[in-house]
Amino acid sequence: MPRPLMPRSPPLTIALLVLVSVAVCAVAAAAGAWYFHHKDPSALPLRPDQYLSMGWVAWDASWYKLIAEQGYSYTPGQQSPVAFFPLYPLAIRLFMQLGLSTYVAGIAVTLLCGPLAMVLFTRWACTRVDPATALQAGMLISLYPFAFYLYGVMYSDALFLLLVVSAFLLLEKGHLLPAVLLGALATAARPVAPAVVLGLLVRRLEWKRERGLRWNAGDLLPLLSAAGFICYLLYLREAFGAPFAFVETQGSPGWDQAPGWRTWLKLAWFQAVFFSGNNAEVVGRFITHALLTFLALGMVWPTARRLGWGYAVFTLAIVGLPALSTKDFMGMGRYLLSAFPLFLTFALLLRDRPRLRRGLLAVSAVGLVFLSAAFGMDRYIS
Repeated sequence: MPRPLMPRSPPLTIALLVLVSVAVCAVAAAAGAWYFHHKDPSALPLRPDQYLSMGWVAWDASWYKLIAEQGYSYTPGQQSPVAFFPLYPLAIRLFMQLGLSTYVAGIAVTLLCGPLAMVLFTRWACTRVDPATALQAGMLISLYPFAFYLYGVMYSDALFLLLVVSAFLLLEKGHLLPAVLLGALATAARPVAPAVVLGLLVRRLEWKRERGLRWNAGDLLPLLSAAGFICYLLYLREAFGAPFAFVETQGSPGWDQAPGWRTWLKLAWFQAVFFSGNNAEVVGRFITHALLTFLALGMVWPTARRLGWGYAVFTLAIVGLPALSTKDFMGMGRYLLSAFPLFLTFALLLRDRPRLRRGLLAVSAVGLVFLSAAFGMDRYIS
């Protein structure tokens, strides 16, 4: 009698899904880059692989290229590369030592980190829920329309997500010190140290309580996860005499996101949506990012009930900090990738609604391909 086929594990299934997604999104981005390139009648022809590189290199990629090649500089009152944290440019520089060009190195870092982050996310989800729900959560995040930033775009999101997911996975398995070390690396990649530190700390205390174990001084080790953030502050103070230069440069002309009531009240968003005469596409973009932000914040309480306060605190901070500091919510769709517990919470909420879940996944997959092509066409997506 033949032995029954064993179902694939959720991480393996997600690995296969992500490989397909990487290929499809790459083709879409390359097609978008081809279209953008050929809008100029005088444009010289490029090789197919060059269109692929063009598709994943735009907007902030030029800043990462500058940092990887020349290091940091800072001019008060002007846009400066200090706005971008150092770990991703350092990773790019490491790959450049292999003989890769700067742009190819940046794409390679993302291609290495993004798919691995999706697989480890699914492994983390398996520590919290049953395998079927973990698989659904993995599909939700892998096909999220802004997930193309994990599949090749020269941005730091894939590296950061890999580090925080790995840190919480190790924490769930009881490996506190490695989790803290990865958390410290994560705080050197994005300016959201409070989210990482508080999330790891609260989850560690919660983890001990769930197992009937007493807290001790060692459980405060997650506070050391701020080390990456603190090291960058010390560098900025030593190099430029301005430890918070990354905040100050956000207020420079063109970025115009200085901390203050104009930013906190989102006056630029209201101006763009209601008073600037923007077309429907632009207005829809601003509204979409705002709606995603409030949907994510509304999921904090369900996350606390289903996954615990550690993940709720992490989610609130990882969404709330950029939401507070942005003048118009732009970028929030991409930032929500870092709020990975939300995708498991969403899977739990949809567990008994299979038709709704399948419909949402289908729409998300279409949006993923569409946004990949739009990014390749140099559209301002997030």
